[in-house]
Amino acid sequence: MIQEFTSSILDNIERVIIGKRPVIEKLLVALLCEGHILLEDVPGVGKTMLARALAVSLGIDFKRLQCTPDLLPNDVTGVSIFDQEKREFVFVPGPAFTNVLLADEINRATPRTQSALLEAMGERQVTVDGITRPLSRPFLVIATQNPVEYEGTFILPEAQLDRFFMKLTLGYLDEVGEAKMLQNLGREHPIDQLQPVADGQQLPELAQQIWDIHVDETLREYIVQLVFATRNHRELMLGASPRGSHALYRGAQALAAVRGRAHVLPEDIKELVKPILTHRCILSPESSLRGLTTDLILDQILEQTPLNLGETEP
Repeated sequence: MIQEFTSSILDNIERVIIGKRPVIEKLLVALLCEGHILLEDVPGVGKTMLARALAVSLGIDFKRLQCTPDLLPNDVTGVSIFDQEKREFVFVPGPAFTNVLLADEINRATPRTQSALLEAMGERQVTVDGITRPLSRPFLVIATQNPVEYEGTFILPEAQLDRFFMKLTLGYLDEVGEAKMLQNLGREHPIDQLQPVADGQQLPELAQQIWDIHVDETLREYIVQLVFATRNHRELMLGASPRGSHALYRGAQALAAVRGRAHVLPEDIKELVKPILTHRCILSPESSLRGLTTDLILDQILEQTPLNLGETEP
């Protein structure tokens, strides 16, 4: 059921986002795990279109929030306004009350505004004027940031980075893909012709089904060994958190389900290590000066961490 559900969405989104099926697939993995996505990429590669295409394909609500230094927390969560006729305060919901929220250039928002997003992402609720209001399900935050331009930005703190289930990059198209994109644009953008192909309200139920995907004890131990290797690596100042272990476990289950399997394979875990753990690890200053990257260190960890498949169930 999950594979059929996601296959139709994948095919539909590919009408708009060409040549990026692996990235779209991982986006759906995060969605099934009720996690949030950090899209770190240069402008113009289709980050906004990806978020819009996902929401349209699922037939759910979509809102876009352009983050700027003057953005206030109430601009995200909503505000209470005094109604003259009713003689009482009425709550006007902010853009957080949606199913898919695109927080564009999240690192341009002040730490105070980022903290409002942090509550929405972590607790799936917002607190305004002392009143806590739950957010609807499904609820997915897709935040973007430019990895090149840092003027006028506020670096995301580790606590907020850890709230993102996965960090993805779209990257540029190859020549063939870019030529196909220009051909598809024609007289109108493909997003204008996109129609819903799945019921997004099924997502909470499908998220529960992910738990039924079998993970062998050997693979559970492998996940723990990978995460502990990041915490003990001499080149890293900070390794992945227990939330990272949980995300890798759940992500592997979801990826197996998307690919039509009832059990996790080692390849599922290996494929998700970088998207799930990279932003949860911090290089030491000395390692950064030597030109090392977190991706390179995770490659080393994957190569050096043994996997005993002797007792892994098929």
